[in-house]
Amino acid sequence: MAGYRDLLRTPGVGRIIAAQLTARFPGGMLSLAVLLHIEQVTGSYAAAGIVLAATSIGQAVAGPVTSRWMGLWGMRKVLTVTLVICAASITALALGDMVLPAYTALGLIAGLSTPPVQSAVRTIYPKMVNSSQLTPLFSLDASLQELIWVAAPVLVTFVATQIGTVEALLMVVAVLIGGGAWFILSPEVGRVRIPRSRRRLGRVLLKPPVILATVVGFLLIGACAAVEAGVVATFGHDGFEAGIVLALFAVGSLGGGLAFGHLPIGPWAMARRMAIVAAGLTLAMVSLNAWWLGGTLLVAGIGIAPAFAVMFSMTSVSVKFSETAEAYGWINTGQLIGAAAGSAVAGFLIDGVGAGGAYLAAAAFCIAGVLVSIVFVRGFPDLRGRDASPIPDTEPVDLVT
Repeated sequence: MAGYRDLLRTPGVGRIIAAQLTARFPGGMLSLAVLLHIEQVTGSYAAAGIVLAATSIGQAVAGPVTSRWMGLWGMRKVLTVTLVICAASITALALGDMVLPAYTALGLIAGLSTPPVQSAVRTIYPKMVNSSQLTPLFSLDASLQELIWVAAPVLVTFVATQIGTVEALLMVVAVLIGGGAWFILSPEVGRVRIPRSRRRLGRVLLKPPVILATVVGFLLIGACAAVEAGVVATFGHDGFEAGIVLALFAVGSLGGGLAFGHLPIGPWAMARRMAIVAAGLTLAMVSLNAWWLGGTLLVAGIGIAPAFAVMFSMTSVSVKFSETAEAYGWINTGQLIGAAAGSAVAGFLIDGVGAGGAYLAAAAFCIAGVLVSIVFVRGFPDLRGRDASPIPDTEPVDLVT
């Protein structure tokens, strides 16, 4: 913890972490708020699912594109424009009385215009700290983001059920604008300029560490999404045990990130950390008792934030600075697709064999992540004693001879 205290004493680090967490907080509320609102106004979960799917597709498509635009037009300009469009579309979704295709279009626009805060802040981090602090900073970031997934769904559900779904969506807009403005106006966002990438969109995926981080992120988030579906199916939407068990899952991740974030990252680090998650999820299949699930998911969570820290660090060290935002955009897209896949597979298994099928799906996703990390271990860089900063961009210089 002394290392984290030193890290937070670095000028601007504490502020930028707080600002980006606030700016990303709507990400933990939007899907649930949209689902609850559209179901209420249409009376159909199928309609709500269509709008939510459009929002998720928009986010997945936009991730690498808007992230890359930050190198073309600047961070503040891209973040501001996307923020305004996203806030306007969610407001229209909340206040409008329209047909399903119109709701779906607005959901798609909201997804496409989601501000690329994650890509921006992870591009800024290497410019704020020295090389020895970068991996712990990525770990701290991955750990603290669990606060979003613990608090945001609880808050938006409370507002939607106790006050109204319109108010829940407007709360999302308020936090989006307030948090986004705080982040955009942070000095570091104006100070760091991403060089324009000279390579075609998607070329960064040819880097083995980037594609591996994208694939493993897809599998890890797929496992987490399956767990969430399984917990809800086990205890029901109104069961208080579901909230406690999922909170323990997040607490495990938070604790694991803080406890192990300082450890050096070698080629086998991802396999070891994914193995912890896989072990916990495999044990979760033994019993659907709340105490057993809480304990096993607490163990599984210990490996999650440390695994994300590996993904962020290996990506940073493997690409040019001009490519970092796009690389993180692709990783985020992989995670969004993983969430959809995990939820879908778990849903089919829950309908077919019961709630236990969701934990089977989660374990299978995570075991696949372990196997990928083992089979392609040579694609994972050795960061022990190495600077985890991005590769500097170089330009040809005309010499007078």
